[in-house]
Amino acid sequence: MAKASKEGKVFVLDTSVILYSHDSIMNFAEHDVAIPITVLEELDNFKKGNDTKNFEAREFIRLIDTLSENYMLQDWIPLNGKTKGKFKVVMQSNPEVDAEKVFDEPKADHKILNAALTLKSEEKAKKVILVSKDINLRLKAKSLGLLAEDYETGKIKNVSDLYTGKSIIENIDPDHISKLYEENVIDRKEILKGVKPTANNYFILKSDKNSILSTYNPNSKNVEKVDKVPVYGIKPRNAEQTFAIHAIMNPEVRLVSITGVAGTGKTLLALAGALEQKRNYKQIYLARPIVPLSNKDIGYLPGDIKSKLNPYMEPLWDNLKFIQNQFSESDKEYSRITDMVNQEKLVITPLAYIRGRSLSNIFFIVDEAQNLTPHEVKTIITRAGENTKIIFTGDIYQIDTPYLDSQSNGLSYLIDRIKDHPLYAHVTLEKGERSELANIANQLL
Repeated sequence: MAKASKEGKVFVLDTSVILYSHDSIMNFAEHDVAIPITVLEELDNFKKGNDTKNFEAREFIRLIDTLSENYMLQDWIPLNGKTKGKFKVVMQSNPEVDAEKVFDEPKADHKILNAALTLKSEEKAKKVILVSKDINLRLKAKSLGLLAEDYETGKIKNVSDLYTGKSIIENIDPDHISKLYEENVIDRKEILKGVKPTANNYFILKSDKNSILSTYNPNSKNVEKVDKVPVYGIKPRNAEQTFAIHAIMNPEVRLVSITGVAGTGKTLLALAGALEQKRNYKQIYLARPIVPLSNKDIGYLPGDIKSKLNPYMEPLWDNLKFIQNQFSESDKEYSRITDMVNQEKLVITPLAYIRGRSLSNIFFIVDEAQNLTPHEVKTIITRAGENTKIIFTGDIYQIDTPYLDSQSNGLSYLIDRIKDHPLYAHVTLEKGERSELANIANQLL
């Protein structure tokens, strides 16, 4: 029978960690990993379905099956790679402190706590640490004298320092700004001096006389003027919206993220930009993850599947209607939107419904991307084929899922990891443009 590693730690993973990332078991360096049998029981309930958590559950089950091909799961089984530790499944037991009795309820979380407590008594020479995305479960563990922590892989340390995509530089030589106005382009060394710009970063360059909106082109190594350009009837109302439209319309940029609070125009600009470029793509997909209220499955809602999903898709239809109403019913732009929907050239759908489809020649907008895990964001991007552009929009501080936060969601992860890549641009929208009332809510409530 294999033994645990002599030194180090044993991390006990709960179900929330597995559903967050199926390969989490491989991300604990040289330390050992334990899976309570209750976690396998819970995963059995998640393995059917088309949501991401269902795919994560199935992938984890397959991974465990492969790793344990020549072993029994009660043994310590080597993980792949010489630098990895071992893993095992912890069976039910009777620890000295029974969580089910302490909290007076025989539920799965308490069985997981008991498994970790039992392992702690068996592995006295090692630190046993419960890893969970569930804050309350971590608090319960600590109340029982058990070390507990969040799953840190993919988590951003300082969200306040997250890349915004925009810089303001003052005291620029007025002659350089004049040259940029006249020629639309200027060598970055000439105007930015010692500043080393990030790829596709946007600038507000100011002198004592005037200012100009610009961007750094990583391919030409030049700073280029950014003009305020309307897209499909939607005009930018501030500098950040101007930058967002530029990123959306830039053919050299294939991946864009746009963040901002409610009412800043994230989804509206992305959809208007997509419609403006409709001839360049086979289809436009506008999708969002379904996050039911109170974390209940949509099966709780009345009606057929279309009726269940309509409330979640309605905000996307509202944006489309707003763009359409920029034109009169007699305008060709108005009728063209209706035709695109009827012919499925423009598709508004839950994100789970396009899983597995080819994303070639597609303009793909993912709304509410802050409700995705880093692994989900990676999966979406890896589906991109030739001539596909992907726009992620969302507010990293408005998380609707119980096991994500501003540091661990996929949108923050994307911004932090891919900034400075020539194919990527990011813009943080700062000013709400929905209404004065909406601005008051964002600022004061």
